[in-house]
This record gives sequence, structure tokens and C-alpha cells, in this order.
Amino acid sequence: MSASVHTDVATPDLRLAIAPEESLLRVEHATVVFDGFKALDIDSFAVRPNEVRVVIGPNGAGKTTLCDVISGKTKLASGRCVFDGTDITKWKDFQIARRGVGRKFQTPSVFGSLTVREHLELAAPASRGVGSVLRNRRPSGRDGEILAVARAVGLEPLCDVAAAYLSHGQRQLLEIGTLLIAQPKLLLIDEPAAGLSDTETAAMAKLLRRLAGSHTVIVIEHDMDFVRQLEADVTVLNEGRILAEGPMSAVQADPRVIEAYLGR
Repeated sequence: MSASVHTDVATPDLRLAIAPEESLLRVEHATVVFDGFKALDIDSFAVRPNEVRVVIGPNGAGKTTLCDVISGKTKLASGRCVFDGTDITKWKDFQIARRGVGRKFQTPSVFGSLTVREHLELAAPASRGVGSVLRNRRPSGRDGEILAVARAVGLEPLCDVAAAYLSHGQRQLLEIGTLLIAQPKLLLIDEPAAGLSDTETAAMAKLLRRLAGSHTVIVIEHDMDFVRQLEADVTVLNEGRILAEGPMSAVQADPRVIEAYLGR
């Protein structure tokens, strides 16, 4: 993926130059403070529509906190978060989700007794709730959409299989499917390659690249081989601040990134 990268003379870190009108998401002059500790201190973080962005960094760098801010789980001490042209800084998490932000955590949270189809039915915006699903009363007009999402994540042949019988990788795909059924504009995905085989990792990278055709995807990841497979721009966080941004080839050559993260 091409990117505009410039080097500031006073601050020689690589940074992506994304104008406000080019961005779907912007986090500006943002700080998060926990018990006097500044967990996040970002001047500007921006992501374009329909791109994959990978956020990497050592433990405690602020990666999860950044996603918490975007999804509304954590509130800013200062600054603002603008999504799709709207300031969502003070919005509640469910309001942000309805606006079009979907989030997947590292560990898949699925119900073993429910099938793939039932998970997608429950996650659909017009779902009638768990009671309806358990009584096999499927919402009318949803079958085609559910099958399309199952097909998109590679689970169509397993639609009527209970989640208890899915592999770890298939559960990861199912959880992504439950996000897609709600048609979000932005996907926040935490370590999707964790615990996957080499074949599953390659398939996951292919899926996320394909999703960028109609969604913006922010991925938190530690697996550098997987990051390279995503062929995406990378933002490196360290101690709550952005250390460098740009293509992986440029970021991994930055001495500060090597010292803070890649060289460990």
C-alpha cells in the first residue's frame, strides 16, 4: 500500500501525512491518564477510509488504550476523537458502535452451544434477540446476508456447526463475521494471528486485506511476519507516544524503533 511519508527535521521520526479531509478517523492532541501516569500522549493519529493500519509496539506502549479511546471504553483527559466527520470524544461505547465502529478482542468470545449461523443472527442489527434464535425463529430476509458474511470469512460450510466444535482459528473468523454482519465502517482487531497455524495466518492476512475494500481496519499485532503479510502502513507506539509511521520496510529500519521494540 502506498503512503506519503515525510521526515521532520526537528523530530526525525517517520510520520504519515494524512489531511483531515482524507481521513475516516482522527485522534488529535489526545492524552489518557491513569493514577497520574500518562498512558497515551498522541499529537495526531489518522487513518484513511478503506485502508489497513497496523499498530505495533512493546507491552504497555498504549496500543490497547488507543483502541479503548476509539471505541469509547476509555475517555480522554484531553484532546478529541473524530470519526466519519463527527466528534465522538464524549460518546458512549454503544453509541460509537452504532455509528460504525466494530471491535474484536484478542480472545474470541463465542458461545459454544450456538452455531455459526446463530451467532451471525444474534449479531445482525435487526436481530430479535437470543430467545428468538434459540427457538429457531430466524429473522425474515436475513438468510442471504448471513450466508454472504459466512462465505466472506470462510465459514459457509460450517454454518450449522456449533462453535464448540470450531478450531481456534475458525472462532477468530466467526468473531470477525459477527462484526461484519453489523456493517461497520471501522474494524478494530486485536492480535488476530495469535494462536493460528501458518496456513491460518496467511488466510487471515488475505481476509483482512480483502476487507479493506469496503472497511477501514486497524490491527494490533505482535507477529512481525503477519504484519508483513498485511502489506499495510504501520504505526509504532512506545510509552504512549507515536514513535514512527509508514511502510514496514521504512519503520523496521528506524533506529528508534529497533531500540524500543524490534531489537528486543
